[in-house]
Amino acid sequence: MSGDSVPCVPGRWRQHLQPRRRCRSLRGGPRRAELGPGPWASPMEKSAASTEPQGPRPVLGRDSVQVPDDQDFRSFRSECEAEEGWNLTYSKAGVSVWVQAVEMDRTLHKIKCRMECRDVPAETLYDVLHDIEYRKKWDSNVIETFDIARLTVNADVGYYSWRCPKPLKNRDVITLRSWLPMGTDYIIMNYSVKHPKYPPRKDLVRAVSIQTGYLIQSTGPKSCVITYLAQVDPKGSLPKWVVNKSSQFLAPKAMKKMYKACVKYPEWKQKHQPHFKPWLHPEQSPLPSLALSELSVQHADSLENIDESAVTESREERLGGAGGEGSDDDTSLT
Repeated sequence: MSGDSVPCVPGRWRQHLQPRRRCRSLRGGPRRAELGPGPWASPMEKSAASTEPQGPRPVLGRDSVQVPDDQDFRSFRSECEAEEGWNLTYSKAGVSVWVQAVEMDRTLHKIKCRMECRDVPAETLYDVLHDIEYRKKWDSNVIETFDIARLTVNADVGYYSWRCPKPLKNRDVITLRSWLPMGTDYIIMNYSVKHPKYPPRKDLVRAVSIQTGYLIQSTGPKSCVITYLAQVDPKGSLPKWVVNKSSQFLAPKAMKKMYKACVKYPEWKQKHQPHFKPWLHPEQSPLPSLALSELSVQHADSLENIDESAVTESREERLGGAGGEGSDDDTSLT
């Protein structure tokens, strides 16, 4: 977001539900903050290197919808920082990408991207990943994104659809997203849920976010490092060229576009409701509240699989066209 850490909590906003253990320093409100699973995202298993309890509980095996707690955030952070078992596929100009095949199915991979942001404070990157209106300006992968409802002061549910490399079918997800500032660091993460008013659409493939998110770590007053971790089931057998292109081209390009957006954000925000930041001031949020009981876990095996393994890359994609990653033109950010 999937981009930083995850949130906290004023008392009057503790609606119908309470997380299993409340985060101690919640100060965020509801807002959709995702780089989106992206066309490169795929399912991810727990890192063999981590000694922490593996994989936040909103992953495989969960039977009920719950708001992540402190242990979930610690586990996600540990996953982001793990090194063993990852294969480096790209490293250039401060951006690195790793992939890891899921043992049970070599067609599925998990991906981790890390980028050094030398001229961007951690709090600015955090704002950019939360600001849904600004995302529509810089995220060329997005087809449609909107918030649905507020769960707690640091959790919401929302919709995100994105373009995949042509000629693959585009995907969408409904996710429960939560966020938490941790000192000068931040986490944002999400997992898929089912909402009765937003069933799968016929024109899109409903993907499943097992766990996707961001870890933003401050490295100075005006610098930070962001790690994007994706565990998404795209609900389909993807051709090998998609996996290769995702890790070697699409993911790095998406990270670089996000960096450019961060550099331009302060100037843009001054012209567009500069004081409106519901993720920092939850009383500003216009979202309706929703009880957790209205949601259910989105299990991957309940959705249709689409076999796209034989799909060949379009000529536009081979020539570096926009399909799935967007152009480099950032004039819309002004």
